[in-house]
Amino acid sequence: MRRKSFVEDPCPVARTLDVIGEWWTLLILRDAFAGMTRFSEFQQSLGMAKNVLSARLQKLVENNIMELAPASDGSAYQQYRLTEKGSSLFTVLVALRQWGEDNLCGDQRTGVVLVDRKHRLPVRRLELRSAKGTLLTVSDLALEAIGEYKPA
Repeated sequence: MRRKSFVEDPCPVARTLDVIGEWWTLLILRDAFAGMTRFSEFQQSLGMAKNVLSARLQKLVENNIMELAPASDGSAYQQYRLTEKGSSLFTVLVALRQWGEDNLCGDQRTGVVLVDRKHRLPVRRLELRSAKGTLLTVSDLALEAIGEYKPA
């Protein structure tokens, strides 16, 4: 049974999950941000079936999140590169990572910390701030309908 498509849903969260919400896809993106570009690298890292990996990569290419390009080493192979649209998902992956560190890992950290390249210092926790710079929590927020929005 195929799941419902949310590609036309008015909710941006539903539309996003329609494209990147499958967990293999998020792990592919994680590996792409870590510098992996070749099909064989993704397959070795994730240990997933080649047909599944191929389908997930194809969907990322179709949605302009990744692109196929000639291998940078001049070989006959092709590599997958994040597009600008794909690169903009980095904050999403950092948010998932930080949430997992805070809520799932406890003392069992990965031995890897996210640092800025220039100063080699850990990155700050992601925060949601108002247009005026005030730190916001979920209790500070509300959704307001614009136009003729009708939730699904």
